[in-house]
Amino acid sequence: MALEKITQISGQGVYVPGSDIDTDRIIPARFMKCVTFDGLGEYLFYDVRFNEDGSKKNHPLDDPRFAGANILLSGENFGCGSSREHAPQALNRFGINAVIAQSFAEIFFGNCTTLGMPCAIASADDIQTLATAIEADPSLEITIDIANSQVTYGQDQSIPVTIPHTASDALINGRWDPIAELLESETEVVTTMAAAGY
Repeated sequence: MALEKITQISGQGVYVPGSDIDTDRIIPARFMKCVTFDGLGEYLFYDVRFNEDGSKKNHPLDDPRFAGANILLSGENFGCGSSREHAPQALNRFGINAVIAQSFAEIFFGNCTTLGMPCAIASADDIQTLATAIEADPSLEITIDIANSQVTYGQDQSIPVTIPHTASDALINGRWDPIAELLESETEVVTTMAAAGY
């Protein structure tokens, strides 16, 4: 079965401010002992969302106004630090389908893309404008248009974004998961190997 062609992501947004939010903050290392990625979502941003006794801190992801938000906004160098793929997996399993930030760590960006989770780059001013609109109306419908490199929201409002061509092309054409693509091409792989004498 062909991979889904991802041309846009729509939904509600949540703003998690800050720059240099690293993968250890996104998913602390002590929660990475799992055999599969199932259940990682509950540990997303754990140390900044919960106190030692398990009680909740005042974090945007736990604000009832943003319950169900699937587009996360943030600052510069999002996903920096170690290259753990658990970080985008935790975001994805929490329900985040896309991230808009000023910039991304390269490996994190690539790991998100292979999950079919677009990372869109926007200016600080545009992110703040969108964050202000979300704060005013948490139910605001946001659409990331990958093909046209823009985010639309509200009454015909939009901001430009950048999604590198290799990522946007892979998403739009359903080639974002190289392992799934390889498995789907098993017959061609076997034929090629046989022709090469393997």
